[in-house]
Amino acid sequence: MANRPGDGTRLDPWYGSYAERTHGLKVSETRALFAVANRPEVVSLAGGMPFLDALPMDLIAKVTADLIATEGAVALQYGGGQGHPRLRAQITEVMEQESIQAHPDDVVVTTGSQQAIDLVTRIFIDPGDVILAESPSYVGALSAFKSYQAWVEHIPMDADGLIPEALRQTIKRLRKAGKRIKFLYTIPCFHNPAGVSLSLERRAEVLDICRSAGVLVVEDNPYGMLAFDGSVLPAIRSMDQDGIIYLGSFSKTLAPGYRTGWALAPHAVREKLVLASEAAILCPSHVAQLSIAAYLENCDWLGQINVYRQIYRERCDAMTTSLAEHMAECSWTNPRGGFYTWVTVPEGINTKAMLPRATTELVAYVSGVAFFADGQGSRQMRLSFCYPTPERIREGVRRLSGVLARETELVALFGPQGDGAGEAVRNPAPDIT
Repeated sequence: MANRPGDGTRLDPWYGSYAERTHGLKVSETRALFAVANRPEVVSLAGGMPFLDALPMDLIAKVTADLIATEGAVALQYGGGQGHPRLRAQITEVMEQESIQAHPDDVVVTTGSQQAIDLVTRIFIDPGDVILAESPSYVGALSAFKSYQAWVEHIPMDADGLIPEALRQTIKRLRKAGKRIKFLYTIPCFHNPAGVSLSLERRAEVLDICRSAGVLVVEDNPYGMLAFDGSVLPAIRSMDQDGIIYLGSFSKTLAPGYRTGWALAPHAVREKLVLASEAAILCPSHVAQLSIAAYLENCDWLGQINVYRQIYRERCDAMTTSLAEHMAECSWTNPRGGFYTWVTVPEGINTKAMLPRATTELVAYVSGVAFFADGQGSRQMRLSFCYPTPERIREGVRRLSGVLARETELVALFGPQGDGAGEAVRNPAPDIT
């Protein structure tokens, strides 16, 4: 049936034709600000971008050139929907570092782990279904969940990660209310954005709670190998094979430009993931997969991860010592790996309202509101230490402390600006992953 006059708006004549689920999608209010934040004079403590200058670019260029010269007709061709067998076998070897024993047949290669999140949500969620997620949670996952009209229920965290008793009570309350819980989405290692890790003891307890309640666990673990001291905790997936979908990525330990991640899933789930992926993209990039396979075969990839660990440890130290020097009125998490620290500002300060003034002062961060499905987070901000140099981090925190001091003065004069409660989840800007 043709679109009738009046179905749309002056700005969008097709407004009345969109699927219902699209009406909950909103452009990030920070997207335009990040265009400013990317200017070289701005110190961006916002983006979760790995420090790619640390990669052995000459060696990567050589192995990629050799790949095209010797296997170009294969690498540049279509591939299978599940991913290339060679890379899937290598992925199982990578996961062994986290004590995971898996078969290549159970690995599904995806276009980054973001596509894996989308696929899992697509095959499990009907409108109104409940997803359990940490409080706070990854903005890209929240955006995917919202696009499939899921209801996100946040579970509190502390310095040791998700609180098991809060999980147990939340499941009990939701079940009593007749809600249908589909899965727990968790980032157990060096959480994005909180920076904390789920303790080993709690991993077993969380798994036991979910197993007893019949709740699937979706374990998203892009940062697990980036422990500053090299001590890699066993993944939750290493404790159970049937009740967990494990998501991994090469974006943080190699480079995001390859857009290559994976899902390790139980057999029946794996088949549905492959079908859903084929319907969306036919197949993941063959050349990206084989380029990574060549890198893993010919380069010291574990040594490279150790290089990243040392760089990020130095930058994290610069971040936390600068916060202690310039922003002692705040509190923050003390990461032992990964990319981020989670900062709580004094009462009355709204980090979302403060962000435009911060970018005017040439420093950027991500407001905590982006990491909640229910509008919490107005007193929090995520600061990223992975990309700027230690000198830039120290300067960025110094600038941010000045912004916070002026904001505190404004609050003292005019009162707080509200807590932002009830705001909808925003789609992430591309550089705040």
